[in-house]
Amino acid sequence: MREAQHQTFTTHDGVELFYRYWPGTTAPGEARQAVLLFHRGHEHSGRIAHLVDELNLPDHDFFAWDARGHGLSPGARGDSPGFATSVRDVQTFCDHLGAAYGIDEENIAVIAQSVGAVIVATWVHDYAPRIRSLVLASPAFKVKLYVPFARQGLALMRRWRGNFFVNSYVKARFLSHDPQRVASYDDDPLITKAISVNVLLGLYDAAERVVADAQAIQVPTQLLISGADFVVHRQPQEQFFERLGSLHKEKHVLPGFFHDTLGEQRRESVVASVRRFILHNFQQPAARPSLLAADRLGLTCAESESLAAPLPRNSLRELYWRMTRTGMGFGSRLSSGLKLGFDTGFDSGSTLDYVYRNTPTGTSAVGRLIDRNYLDSIGWRGIRQRKLHVEELLRLAMAQLRDQGREVRIVDIAAGHGRYILEALQGIDPLPESILLRDYSDINVRDGGALIRDKGLEAIARFVKGDAFDRADLAALDPKPTLAVVSGLYELFADNQMVSGSLAGLADAVEPGGYLVYTGQPWHPQLELIARALTSHREGLAWVMRRRTQAEMDQLVAAAGFRKIGMRVDQWGIFSVSLAQRVQ
Repeated sequence: MREAQHQTFTTHDGVELFYRYWPGTTAPGEARQAVLLFHRGHEHSGRIAHLVDELNLPDHDFFAWDARGHGLSPGARGDSPGFATSVRDVQTFCDHLGAAYGIDEENIAVIAQSVGAVIVATWVHDYAPRIRSLVLASPAFKVKLYVPFARQGLALMRRWRGNFFVNSYVKARFLSHDPQRVASYDDDPLITKAISVNVLLGLYDAAERVVADAQAIQVPTQLLISGADFVVHRQPQEQFFERLGSLHKEKHVLPGFFHDTLGEQRRESVVASVRRFILHNFQQPAARPSLLAADRLGLTCAESESLAAPLPRNSLRELYWRMTRTGMGFGSRLSSGLKLGFDTGFDSGSTLDYVYRNTPTGTSAVGRLIDRNYLDSIGWRGIRQRKLHVEELLRLAMAQLRDQGREVRIVDIAAGHGRYILEALQGIDPLPESILLRDYSDINVRDGGALIRDKGLEAIARFVKGDAFDRADLAALDPKPTLAVVSGLYELFADNQMVSGSLAGLADAVEPGGYLVYTGQPWHPQLELIARALTSHREGLAWVMRRRTQAEMDQLVAAAGFRKIGMRVDQWGIFSVSLAQRVQ
C-alpha cells in the first residue's frame, strides 16, 4: 500500500486546505503525471483514498483534497463562501501542484464523485483547463430531494433566514452494498451530514448551467452512472453526456450500483475501466479540436443565427417580446438607465459607465425603482463583477512588471470611459509610466478624457480615438505597451477573423514578456432578452451576441502569441477575465 503524505495549500482568500499526496515513481527526466481525486459531499479525501492502490498506477502521483468545510480542512461543516469559491479552489489547487511539484495541467487526470464531480465539471466548463482526462462518477447534477417544491422552499427560507444548514437524509446502506464501506461511513468522525443551503442551491444552479452547455467541455470524459441511485437523478447525467463537446467520451451505466459508485461492492471492473481510460489518454498527445472557426460552424454559431432570425409575426413568442420592448420603452421615460441604453446602445461605453456607477436615477420614485431593478439584472451584476476582476488582474500584472524591474505602459484599445483602468490605480505606487486609452466613439473619448482630468492623471494618461480592429494601427502603438487590456469588446463581435486581427496587432505591439488582460462571455442566461428587446450601439440594430466558450477565447489568444497564466470568473459563470503573457 502506498503511504500518503499530509499537506496543505493556500487558497486565494488565505484558507489552508488539507490534501493527501501519494508520490509516484517517475523516472528521471520524464514529465510527472498525476491523478487528482475529488470526494463526495459530506465526505473527505480518506473516503476515496482506496482508489490509489486499486487503480495500480505506481508511476503516477496521486492527490486528494478535503474541500472547504470537509474532513481536515477548516470552515463550517458542509459550507463554503459560495459554490463558485469551491470551483476556484480547484484551479488554485492545480496552480499549487504546478508550482510545488512541477506538474503541468496537461499531465493531470481527474476522478470525481457526486458533488465533487459537479464542482470539477463546472471548473472544466468555466476555466477550460487543458487536463488530459476527466472521470465523473454519479455527478450530483440533480439531487433527489423527494419533498415537492423543496428547492423553491429552501430558496424562500434563505431569503428570510439567511444561510442555514440541512442534514442529509441518506443512510449509509443506500450508498453502497459493501458492508465495510457502510460500517466505516457510520463510524467515521470526519463525515458530516450537514450541507449549507448556499452550497446546495449553488450546486443546483451550476449543475443546470453545465448540463445545458456541456458542449463547451472538450476534455476526454468518462461518465459512470449508478443504475440504482437513491441520491441523484439519472436524466441530467444522460443529458450531460449527450451534449458533451468532447470527441472522446464514453458512458458506463452500472446496473444495481448505489450512489457511492467507486466504493461499491463489485467495483473491480469499473476501476479497471477507469484505469484503462486514464492510461489511454495519457498515452495520446494532449490535443484539442481547433475552435478558431467556431464563428462559422458549431453550436454557438447556430445559436446566434437563431437569435438574429425574426420570429413569426403574431406568434406567442413574437407578441411576448413585442410587449417586452413596449414595456421597456415606457420604462425609459422614467428610468435614466433605460433611456441611456435606448439613446446610445445597451452595449455602449456610456451605458457601461452608468452600470459601473450603480446609482439608480429617474424622473420620480417610480423611475428610480425601475432603474434599480434594471441595474440589478443578472447581466449588469455580472458586468460590475467583471470590472472588479479586470482591476484585480491589472494590479497583479502591474506588480509583476515592477517585480521584473520593467516599466508599466498600459494601453486599452476599447476603453469606453476608461473607469476600470483609472480606478485600478487606487493605492498603486509608483503609478504607471504611461496610460493610453483608445475608443472608436467621440462621446467616449470626450467623457473618458474628462474622467482623466477629474482624477488628476493628465501627466501620465491620455485618451485618443482609435480602431480596435486595425492591426497595423495597433502594431504601431507608441510607446510600446507592456500591459494591454481588451475588456468587453470581443464579446460584441461574432467574427473570429476580426478578433484574430486585433489580437495579432496587440501581439506585434506588446513587448515580449508583457501582459494581456482579456475578457470573455462563455455563458449568459439572458441572451434572448438581449437579442429580442435591447439595441446595440451600431445604429440601433438588435444586440445579438455569439457566445465564445472559454476554450475558444483562449485558443484565439494563444494563436496570437500569448499564454494564459490566470483567470477569474463571476459566481454565475457569465463573464471571465483572463491574464496572459506575451510569449518570448
